[in-house]
Amino acid sequence: MPSIYYIGLDVHKKTIAYCVKRQDGKVVKEGSVAATRPALREWSEGLGRPWVGAMEATIFTGWIYDFLSPWAEELKVAHPKMLKAIASAKKKNDRVDAAMIADLLRCDLLPECQMATREIRELKRVLRFRNLLVRQAVRMHNKTAGMLMEVGAEYDKKRLKGRRYFETFLGQVEDVPASVVEMLRMSRAAYELFQDGQRRLVRALKTHPELKERVELLTTIPGVGEITALTWALEIGDPALFRSHARVVSYCGLTSAERSSAGKERRGPLSKDRNKHLQTVLIEAAKLAPRWNAELAAVYEKEVARGNRNQATIAVARRLAAYLLAVDRRRTPFEAKTEGETEAKAKAARCAA
Repeated sequence: MPSIYYIGLDVHKKTIAYCVKRQDGKVVKEGSVAATRPALREWSEGLGRPWVGAMEATIFTGWIYDFLSPWAEELKVAHPKMLKAIASAKKKNDRVDAAMIADLLRCDLLPECQMATREIRELKRVLRFRNLLVRQAVRMHNKTAGMLMEVGAEYDKKRLKGRRYFETFLGQVEDVPASVVEMLRMSRAAYELFQDGQRRLVRALKTHPELKERVELLTTIPGVGEITALTWALEIGDPALFRSHARVVSYCGLTSAERSSAGKERRGPLSKDRNKHLQTVLIEAAKLAPRWNAELAAVYEKEVARGNRNQATIAVARRLAAYLLAVDRRRTPFEAKTEGETEAKAKAARCAA
């Protein structure tokens, strides 16, 4: 039986550096191949032996992973930050990086990260594009308000987003240059285009069979809306990957950075090593959730009493992440704890202490 090849791939936009090694570490072949499907097909078919491969997670990894998977016995994706921590070297180039990835794969030391399925990655791309449309719509609305303030036009701020009010307002506004009126119409058209687009994307995501039941369960949590539930379901993926609440809170970017040494502990701001999309949505949800969730309101008030509203919002976001993880794991609707259950739990904790 032919020995298996271990291949490290250093992926870039136009080229992919590769290094093919045997189990004993001997280099069989190394070089580069164009990052195109025809070139990768020809390269894969020319290997002639079973092989396993690994590559670093980048923006280009997804399509390369999907395309090469049928030819490989196994294909893995390495965590970029952990990869740098393990294999730092003075000499660094594409050839060295590919060889290093091959060695880590061969020795079973590759810091592997979870690769979502193609369908989940496509849905995640749709949701992130929807978020982009929302940001652009907000920019257009703010630009409209800004131009009206520049020319001194009086308008109802609360009704400015309404289509009927806007058309009536433009027909009655006075002492506004014609160029400004034209730009107002253009910005309004762009705003409605972005809004209609993001609504269509959300409707498609909500009714998707992979997400429908999951989102319905997550929205049983008071204070959790459709966008929060969709973001959680797509960005978290499989909740079984997180063994504890602390791990999911860290992944969401809701823990502070720590620098401890010689018995001294220093806490910094929220860690930058996180899922920024999930962090943004949870913090936004945490600002509104206490209005509909009594337990989250109690968490918020407790932290506010200490004098820091930002920390109170983060505390609510952490509790919200715990609720989402619990519902997502159990696949059952959310059930709020009664006051008696909370007191019994506290009493049991005091007795245990």
